[in-house]
Amino acid sequence: MPRLSETDPFIHPDCEIADSDFGRFCEVGRGSRVAHSVFGDYSYCDRYCDIANAEIGKFSNIASFVRLGATDHPLDRASLHHFMYRSASYWDDAADDAEWFDARRARRCRIGHDTWLGHNAQIKPEVTIGHGAVVAAGAVVTRDVAPYTIVAGVPAKPVRARLPAGVADRLMALRWWDWDHDRLRGALDDFRSLSAEAFLDKHGG
Repeated sequence: MPRLSETDPFIHPDCEIADSDFGRFCEVGRGSRVAHSVFGDYSYCDRYCDIANAEIGKFSNIASFVRLGATDHPLDRASLHHFMYRSASYWDDAADDAEWFDARRARRCRIGHDTWLGHNAQIKPEVTIGHGAVVAAGAVVTRDVAPYTIVAGVPAKPVRARLPAGVADRLMALRWWDWDHDRLRGALDDFRSLSAEAFLDKHGG
């Protein structure tokens, strides 16, 4: 695995990146497309992800083939086809529909800190995934997911809590994802060896 950088994201080959910002120690897997999105510190996506109009928190783990902010076609018009808004691709005298694209980009999906999005999961526009939540492989998420909740299915529904409510509340209060790089390194052995509750007891959460 490459040594990640505090200043530049590690972009694997064959990616398409447009109008997006990346925090420290970020990585984008081979063949992924990222547009109009923000990656928080330490977040990464694996291969062939399609990410648009998304705000991704810190320490997000995004598996291969995940789609964030999957765009919609207009259901209330005479046609579903994108000739209506990608019009310049079809006629020399027609412009693309800028208002349509502005409205689409405004429909953000939001991914919390320390989240895990499983292989081939899909998060629809205007959905928020809470801190610490897990989205199972293949799930299609159409509604907000509460913090530290595991969801699965099509459409996704809660399966169980990832951690007991009291522990989850303490982790959100501790906000370890805001620690600096050196403090994270200092606590690395505890992250590896302690339960969440024991970690909180030791680190003041």
